[in-house]
Amino acid sequence: MKRILLRSGKSPYDVVGVEEALHRDVIATNSGNLIFSDAAHKILETPGTEVVSNGIPSDVSAAGRINEQYDAFVIPLANAFRPSFESSLKRMTRLISKLKIPVVVLGVGAQTGVGYNADRLKRIEPTVREFCAAVLERSASIGVRGEFTEQYLRDMGFKDVETIGCPSLFMYGDRLRVEKKALELTPDSRIAINGSHSAVRAQGLDRIITRTHERYPHLRFVGQNLSDARQLHWRDLSDPNAAVTAMPTHPDHPMFREDKARVYVDPITWIDDLRSFDFSFGSRIHGNIAALLAGTPATVLCGDSRTLELCRYFEIPHQRLDRAVKDLDAADPAKLYAEADFGGLVGGHRERFERFTGFLDRNGLQNTFTHGDGGAAFDERMRALTFPAGIRPWNDADFASLTARFGWLHSRIEALSVDNAKLQKELARSGTRAKVVAAQPLRSASVYRRARRAVGRPIRRALGTGQ
Repeated sequence: MKRILLRSGKSPYDVVGVEEALHRDVIATNSGNLIFSDAAHKILETPGTEVVSNGIPSDVSAAGRINEQYDAFVIPLANAFRPSFESSLKRMTRLISKLKIPVVVLGVGAQTGVGYNADRLKRIEPTVREFCAAVLERSASIGVRGEFTEQYLRDMGFKDVETIGCPSLFMYGDRLRVEKKALELTPDSRIAINGSHSAVRAQGLDRIITRTHERYPHLRFVGQNLSDARQLHWRDLSDPNAAVTAMPTHPDHPMFREDKARVYVDPITWIDDLRSFDFSFGSRIHGNIAALLAGTPATVLCGDSRTLELCRYFEIPHQRLDRAVKDLDAADPAKLYAEADFGGLVGGHRERFERFTGFLDRNGLQNTFTHGDGGAAFDERMRALTFPAGIRPWNDADFASLTARFGWLHSRIEALSVDNAKLQKELARSGTRAKVVAAQPLRSASVYRRARRAVGRPIRRALGTGQ
C-alpha cells in the first residue's frame, strides 16, 4: 500500500468539536484551506493508496520519520508566495531539503495586486527560488494556480511549471453543475456574501456589505478566519482583526446581532448549507468555490492576483473589487446574478480536469476518478459522520449555552494543571522547583483571564448583571 503524507490541518474524516477545532486551529487560520486539502485527500485516495494528514507542521526533525513511513509528500498550497508567508515557506524548504521521497506541490500561487505587478515580491524571491528548486529536485513539475504565478516562476528561470488551478474545484472529478434556480434575484432571495478583513478595512468591501444588508433581508455573511470563528463562538476580541468592527463577524455589527454570520470548520457542512442559497458573492475565492461545488451560482469580487488568476483560469464569473466599490449599483447581487455566465466554467471543466490528472500522472500520483471508485467510498464514509454545524453568533444567554462553553474551558484548565504538574516534577529533578512554583500561579491566572474575556457579555446577561 502506497502512503501519501498530505499537508493539511486535519483529515476530512476527523470530527472535531467547535471548541477543540478553534483551540487547535485545524483550519490553519483560514477555513478555505480545508476545501482544497479535503479535495486533494479525496482525489488521491485510491484502493492502493492511503492518505494521511500531517496537521501542517514543518518540523525538519520529522524528515527521517517521513522518509521511512511515506512514499510521497503532497503539498496543496494557496497564496504561499507572499511576504507574510515567507517564514513558513522557509520552514517547508528546510523540511523538503531533507526528504528523499517525491514532493508534489498542488496549485501554489503568488500574491500581488490585480495589476499583476510582481515588484512587491522581489524581496522574497530568494526564498521562493530555494523552495521551488527543492521541490523540483523531487518532482517532475510544480503545479500553479494560474497565469500570473506561471509567468512569475518562468521569469525566474523555472521551466517545469504547469498551470493546474486549485484541487478544490475537482472535488467531484470532471463533473461540475452550476445552475441558476431563479430567473432573477429579489429581496426574498437567499444570498451569501463573504470577504476578508483586508477587503473590508482597506478596499471598501464594507460599503457593499452594508448596502446589500439593507436591501436583502435574507443575507448571510460567511467568514473564514480563525479570528472570525472565535468572535462568533467566544466573543473573543483579543485578535488584531477585532479592530475591524465593520466585519459582520464582529459582535458590534448588526449582522452578528441578527444571527446572519457563520464560520464553518468542515467543508462538508459549508457546502451543504450553501445548496439552499440562490447566490453567493464576495472577495473570498474559496468561499465562492464552496458555493459552486454546491451548485449555487457565485461571482468573485477580485481584490488581488490570487483570486483574479484563478477566476480567469476556471472562467468563474468575476469583477474587480475596486471597480465594484466605485459603482455600488454594479455590485448589487441582482445585477451580478443577471450578468453571471457559467458556460465557460462548466463547459471547460472536463478539459481542465484532464490537465490536472495529467499533472498527477506525470508526478507519479494516481487519482480516484481514473484509478479508483470515483470517490464513492470517500463520500459514503463522510456521510456516515456527524460534523458540527456552522458556528453562529453567540447571542444566547441561556444556561445550556453557558454550560457547554464552561465545560470545555474547565476541561482545558484541568489538562493544563496536569501538564504543569508533570513539568513541575521534571524541572524539580533539575533543581529548578522554586522557579516552577513561582510561575504556576501566573499561568493559571492567565487561563482564567482568557476565559473571562472569551465568554464576554452573554454571561453577564445570563447572570442578570447587564451589559
